[in-house]
Amino acid sequence: MPGPSAQPLSLTSSQYEILCTLTRQHTAPQRLVRRARIILAAADGLGLTETTACLGINITTVQTWRKRWLEASERLLALEEDRPALVQAIEETLSDAPRSGTPPTFSAEEVAQIIALACEEPARYGRPVTHWTADELAEEVVEQGITESISPRTVGRFLKRSRAQTPSESLLAQPGG
Repeated sequence: MPGPSAQPLSLTSSQYEILCTLTRQHTAPQRLVRRARIILAAADGLGLTETTACLGINITTVQTWRKRWLEASERLLALEEDRPALVQAIEETLSDAPRSGTPPTFSAEEVAQIIALACEEPARYGRPVTHWTADELAEEVVEQGITESISPRTVGRFLKRSRAQTPSESLLAQPGG
C-alpha cells in the first residue's frame, strides 16, 4: 500500500549545489543538514515514505520541511542571481520558525536595577538587616518604584542567574609562560 503522496519539488542547479555544500560542511548545525537532505531527497524524486526510510526520520518532519521549501520557492527563485542572498535565504528557510511565548514580565533594565540594588547595603535603605533577604529586597524594589510588584521568588531567580560562574580554567598566570 503506497504512503501519502507529496507535491513534486524541483531545484535550480544553484539551489541544489548550495544544499549539497551545506550537507558536507563540518560546522553546519545537524538540524540544517538533515533538512537539506530532506529537500535533496525530494528533488531526487524520493517520495515521503522513501525519504523517511532513507533518512530515518518521521514522516511529519519530511512533510513539514517539504512544505516550507515549497512556500519559499518563489522567494528563492527571485534570489538566483545573488548567490550570497540565496545562501542566506536557503538557511533561513531551513531554520526553525520563531516560537511564540509570553513576553518577559520584567525588562532587562529592571532586572539590572534589581541586581544593582542587591549590591547595595540594606542599611542604606533603612533596613534593619546586614544582608538582603529575598523578601526584603522584593519589598525595597517596589518601594523604589523599580516595578509595581515582584515576588521574593522572582528576585531570588534574578540573583541566582546573575551569579558569577566559576571559571573552567585557572585564571592565574602559569609559571614559565
